[in-house]
Amino acid sequence: MGTDRRAIEKDHAEGLIPAFDLFAIVNEITQKGAQFYSLAEPWADTSTSTGRLMLAVLGGLADVERDLIRTRTAEGRARAVELGVRMGRPAKISEELRREIAQRRLGGEALKSIADACGVSQGTVSRIATGADSHKSRRKLD
Repeated sequence: MGTDRRAIEKDHAEGLIPAFDLFAIVNEITQKGAQFYSLAEPWADTSTSTGRLMLAVLGGLADVERDLIRTRTAEGRARAVELGVRMGRPAKISEELRREIAQRRLGGEALKSIADACGVSQGTVSRIATGADSHKSRRKLD
């Protein structure tokens, strides 16, 4: 039975494929029983031992690249937090409105009444009033 060889060509005008993406694509192709042969790079041929070795080395480099990205991202986030940068989406409700909602709810006003007056859902009013808001920095209602 002959080997089904398929050629995949990446147009370099579109840009380079990151090593970890390329390795994942080649790995998926070979797991399905097909062979990978690059028209642009003759060393990238999974039907030869040299090609498989080169792709194994590429896989190792892809793993290192992933770790570097993860490490740099974590370091960048840590620096940003030290500088007081707040991560995530911007708050849609100001701290002043949050305090007002909490005070009105403590005063016994109905969820629906507060929600309608403030232009938010009853669930939002309930989360703010009970302190169950998902964001740590928003839980402190002075």
